[in-house]
Amino acid sequence: MLVVGIDPGIAITGYGFIHENEQGDIEVIDFGVVRTPANTPVSERLNKLYLELMSLIRLHRPNCAAVEKLFFQKNVRTAINVGQARGVALLALSQVNLPVFEYSPNEIKQAITGYGGADKKQIQTMVKVILELEEIPQPDDAADALAVALCHLQSAKMRQLVDNS
Repeated sequence: MLVVGIDPGIAITGYGFIHENEQGDIEVIDFGVVRTPANTPVSERLNKLYLELMSLIRLHRPNCAAVEKLFFQKNVRTAINVGQARGVALLALSQVNLPVFEYSPNEIKQAITGYGGADKKQIQTMVKVILELEEIPQPDDAADALAVALCHLQSAKMRQLVDNS
């Protein structure tokens, strides 16, 4: 299974493609971020995000996608911008008929570290360890996207166990 994980944001959207083979080995295919220029109209930023995500999806052809859910934001402007970026990501995934799974930040933390209150550094360290990387993926948004994808792999295994019992 090839999964794309997405950590949405208007300025920076993280993405991570990971593949799990039938033996359960996980391989990182690609990860990084899509950046949009701050002094550009929101519509242009969202269009750039859409086009770059579509290009990545067409290049790697994942089987499914995992996207971080929007969580409560104290800053309303930030929440709206993240929501818009998230909507564009969901649209891009829908355009190619990918099954999309959504996970809250606490679900992702729980899946990666075993603790729903883990901090960013703990999550990044576990992503490095689980994926057997030499360094923590940079920037943070890329590491977060890989964590979203890993969360989905774990959740999919649990769903399969429940369905088979």
